[in-house]
Amino acid sequence: MELSQLQISHVRNLQPLKLQGLGKVNLFFGPNGAGKTSILEAIHLLGMARSFRGASVKPMIAHDQPQCTVFGHVSSSTSAGLTLGVQRSLTGDVNIKVGGKAVHSTAQLVECFPLQVITADSFDLLTGAPQARRQYLDWGVFHVEHRFYGRWQRFQRSIKQRNNLLRHGKISSAELAVWTRSLAASGGAISDYREAYFEILVPRFDAIMEILAPALSGVKLRYRRGWDKTLSYEDALQASLSVDKERGYTHVGPQRADIKVTIDGRPAADTLSRGQQKLVVCALKLAQGQCNSGGVCAYLIDDLPAELDRQHCQLVCELLSSMRAQVFVTSIEQGDISSVWPESDDLQVFHVEHGAVARLSPDKLIKQR
Repeated sequence: MELSQLQISHVRNLQPLKLQGLGKVNLFFGPNGAGKTSILEAIHLLGMARSFRGASVKPMIAHDQPQCTVFGHVSSSTSAGLTLGVQRSLTGDVNIKVGGKAVHSTAQLVECFPLQVITADSFDLLTGAPQARRQYLDWGVFHVEHRFYGRWQRFQRSIKQRNNLLRHGKISSAELAVWTRSLAASGGAISDYREAYFEILVPRFDAIMEILAPALSGVKLRYRRGWDKTLSYEDALQASLSVDKERGYTHVGPQRADIKVTIDGRPAADTLSRGQQKLVVCALKLAQGQCNSGGVCAYLIDDLPAELDRQHCQLVCELLSSMRAQVFVTSIEQGDISSVWPESDDLQVFHVEHGAVARLSPDKLIKQR
């Protein structure tokens, strides 16, 4: 699905805007603080009902406004598409509409408009806590395994109930057994889905790394499921029952899963330079996009040239161009992207300054490419 129209109201410092005729590749350039990242943030709100800058929505809403609103129209080569709308208020309320109808699950939004994000925060895939890598993994599984979301919901309910029982001084063994069985079934399925997806992901990641950074051939991905690999999840829960009772929570399972990223056996986060880390992050994101029906998703990329030299920036652009993905990318200078993006693509260019957005005419773009 591609976003062809975008309307933004009361998002940070952006002036109300309506963009039509968005292309496969959309570049927003301008000085720092102009509002470039806020445009990506608004698109992220349209696809995820939240910001990628933090959990709180309040900073995203323009000063003296009660809410912010983003509308968009997504379409594909096989369908006329549909409209999406998300409104977030200072009170925390969220209103989501898909095809003009109110929906109550963000999952429906995510399914309609898959997004991949590459920002400064994406380095958390290497340097952050395991939660960031689990979220990365689950995004991919969600889009290729239709049974995953239902199992994930059941797992969340089961572990919450089991942990509530474990925290009590007196535990009903029969009730605990019920939730343990439910947890074992849903958690085992989640782990199976993750492992199957991981087997698809790794070869794509390796192939992209060979293009982007052949000198980093020692970078490897390894999946850890969150409990002893010699045991089924049900057996692992039984083996850890006494420890769980003592600690008051379930300490083995998919909620402890992680992806280890190493180079020559050492943690990549401790070994690679900032630029090398960005190449690995880009490879992770590009590989995941390829796994999603050949790249059918939208990439939000903030300041791609940062930490990358021109050669590597061009390689990333060429890989994105070869995919079926739609791209929204920012940079300070127009030429940083337009000069390295393949000329065969329709590159739409927008200048952003003081929260206002203006589309560049083709003649101005051609002169600088």
